[in-house]
Amino acid sequence: MPLPEQVVVHAAELRAEIERHNHAYYRLDAPTIPDAEYDRLFRELQGLEQQYPELLTADSPTQRVGAAPLKEFPPRRHGVPMLSLNNAFEPAEVEAFDQRVRDGLETIAAVDYAVEPKFDGLAISLTYENGLFTCGATRGDGATGEEVTPNLRTLRCIPLRLVGSGWPALIEIRGEVLIFKQAFADLNARQRERGDKEFANPRNAAAGSLRQLDSRITASRPLAFFAYGVGAGAESLPIKTHAELMDLLLSWGFPVAEERRVVQGSKGLLGYFAEIGAKRPSLPYDIDGVVYKVNRLAAQAQLGFVSRAPRFAIAHKFPAEEALTEVLGIDVQVGRTGAITPVARLKPVFVGGVTVTNATLHNEDEVRRKDVRIGDTVIVRRAGDVIPEVVAIVPEKRPMKPGKDLFDSEPVQAPFAMPTACPECGSAIEKGIDEAIARCTGGLYCPAQRKQALLHFAARRAMDIEGLGDKLVDQMVDAGLLHSPADLYGLTVETLAGLERMGDKSAQNLIAAIEKSKQTTLARFIFALGIRNVGEATARDLARHFGTLEALLAADAAALQQVPDVGPIVAASLAAFLGEAHNREIIERLQAAGVTWAEAAPAETGPRVFTGKTLVLTGTLPKLKRDEAKMLIEAAGGKVSGSVSKKTDFVVAGEEAGSKLEKAQELGVPVIDETELLKLLEKGIEE
Repeated sequence: MPLPEQVVVHAAELRAEIERHNHAYYRLDAPTIPDAEYDRLFRELQGLEQQYPELLTADSPTQRVGAAPLKEFPPRRHGVPMLSLNNAFEPAEVEAFDQRVRDGLETIAAVDYAVEPKFDGLAISLTYENGLFTCGATRGDGATGEEVTPNLRTLRCIPLRLVGSGWPALIEIRGEVLIFKQAFADLNARQRERGDKEFANPRNAAAGSLRQLDSRITASRPLAFFAYGVGAGAESLPIKTHAELMDLLLSWGFPVAEERRVVQGSKGLLGYFAEIGAKRPSLPYDIDGVVYKVNRLAAQAQLGFVSRAPRFAIAHKFPAEEALTEVLGIDVQVGRTGAITPVARLKPVFVGGVTVTNATLHNEDEVRRKDVRIGDTVIVRRAGDVIPEVVAIVPEKRPMKPGKDLFDSEPVQAPFAMPTACPECGSAIEKGIDEAIARCTGGLYCPAQRKQALLHFAARRAMDIEGLGDKLVDQMVDAGLLHSPADLYGLTVETLAGLERMGDKSAQNLIAAIEKSKQTTLARFIFALGIRNVGEATARDLARHFGTLEALLAADAAALQQVPDVGPIVAASLAAFLGEAHNREIIERLQAAGVTWAEAAPAETGPRVFTGKTLVLTGTLPKLKRDEAKMLIEAAGGKVSGSVSKKTDFVVAGEEAGSKLEKAQELGVPVIDETELLKLLEKGIEE
């Protein structure tokens, strides 16, 4: 019976697409689709070839391990082929593997398996002759790889001479080259600093680094290596199990996985899979599954191989952390601090163990760099509890308008444009100088920032409203009692007493704390407003410079930059915040509610009492709290340090002063008490 034409055509399409992805993955080190999508295509082709054996040809991708070696490197034929592993994705497939093993060994007893993490890197083979490293090659197509010996010699974790004993005259060591997670993050940080392209993931970074024509580039990359097996020479080793082989490799000087062990039967396999899955986020390197191997080497030989994989081993893959889906829309979300984050609304896709419908695009610059548009097919990544993100688009799947020819067509959708007004409150969206993140300027008014603004306003170093914590703010905002900090001063004992876990006494204490907070300082009030880039020290400088709130509100960006240590970025944040009518309205309501402070004359020009001086506080002062003393010193131009050195000008010591006082006496640094500090603040330092 002839093959259905549509089956023949579809199989040809699958082969062509898989080969295209093989070329991108193995030769260019730049995959365009997630591993899970590649696995799906591969399994679909396998299924067709099993259903229609006439389709199977010797050049089918299902009969190959990887891709042909690059012409830039000398070919190196492996003494024993470097085969791939078949994959399992579900527990039932692992149980079926165990059953096939027991059937092949003709036993009903539980089989011992050596189990270890499946590294996500580049497979290599290292040849040692008489204990000396002589040649190293990539997997290539399984039979022949690319010789990259000079590059591998730059890896300090690969021994150039074997240690210990028991190694034969010739042996091939198999293992994986990879980059640890932190090293990868550091590498990409350096790429950004130099303005170079960032690497997509550690695996591609490792592969690209190893396949450099200049070994000095390889040497500059943080490559690591783990050994996991032996090719040629294995038959002469005095061992009986794979576990013994791993111990032997370790004794010869090779790094091997610490998480390896031996388990029994399918129950042991699945238990190990769950255990490593739980540890996966905390491991220092990426893994995409675990590997199961029959432990006894004689049993491995008895089970043998199929065309491209051993029968005695299998890779159990974790749920895909990357998947393909379509962008249905792009919205923006407003965070608790006003950060504006573009978010892709997605066609639902199962990735990382959950169904994902939204993914972060981080910021406007990232959207433009990745050129994500509505209608695009994108790679979405979700690892553990990490927020799903759009990794990249798949360019060939972008919807295009019809044109005269391929080069005349253009995308259906225009590039993403960040809105100019906050979707929550309508306030302006601003992006500071040299900042990647845009922010809503309606801090006190914006609903999305409400809880954060209230907690900051009530903080000890701001308005110091004791008893107003996270849970209580959540309750009051959710109940509609608080829309801005000004609403705090309209609360009553009766209103508060109706809240969960808030009795009359607690309500009375909170109302008393709110009432007490009305008497404050201008510096605390400015800090409490939560203006971006305005910390305590800047708030004190602003209060001292302008003297009154009215003068501050009337200042433009140029006037603001006349304040010491206020540059263009801080001035821009202040101008944006104070320029919002919503924020000014809330400031007026706070004043109308009775929030007040002693007015002060604007600061005179000239040095302050402690200008250029460094002081250290130690022990408990009689009257001043540590924060209050620090505020007074900084307001007088001084700096408060946490440690004593020869550069310290004064140590202010209170009761139970400890090692800092001893260090000051040892170095001859002047020691004063609170009374002397206050006198200096009043009279100035006599030179």
